[in-house]
Amino acid sequence: MKAGLRIALAATLLLPVPAAAQAGWRAVERVETYAISGKTGIALYRSIGENGPKAGLGRAIAYTDYKLTWRRDYRPQGGGCVLAAAKPNLVITYRLPEPAGDLPAATRRLWERFIDGVEKHERVHGEIIIDITKKIEALSVGLSVADDPDCTKTRAELQRRLPPLAEELKRRSREFDREEMSEGGNVHRLVLGLVNGE
Repeated sequence: MKAGLRIALAATLLLPVPAAAQAGWRAVERVETYAISGKTGIALYRSIGENGPKAGLGRAIAYTDYKLTWRRDYRPQGGGCVLAAAKPNLVITYRLPEPAGDLPAATRRLWERFIDGVEKHERVHGEIIIDITKKIEALSVGLSVADDPDCTKTRAELQRRLPPLAEELKRRSREFDREEMSEGGNVHRLVLGLVNGE
């Protein structure tokens, strides 16, 4: 799994999660699709393997990608500097396969059950990203450094404090996927259900 600005998921699909309303901001969520073909569960899964987005050395079924930028209000104050406000602009993009054409009724049922289960999984990834963004916001607002009239030390101090949160995002995403995608895990069972028609 690739983490950081891109969380590549090798055995799962992504569907949108509801945009989280925050104090003064909302995450923007988008869905992008790529075409797959097939009339059976195994054919659809093979097509995903051939057409899925590249992730590392192979291909993923889908991925969650996000872009996080900030508007920050640094204010000189009493010879020091305070970070008075920090408003995130968070855009989460979910990329998932979409069957081309109509599916036979039995395959459609398998596909819908698969997508429904994966949607629940992906909502957790969206929640993790939003949670980390809220933690960055809490860490930022009110941060101050004395003897910093041009606010350069305050900016540097904020950057020094951010890497542990980036690591937390990676760790939480990896742990969740490890549990869900392990043999017998929820996503593993969903894949088997699609492929084996169970």
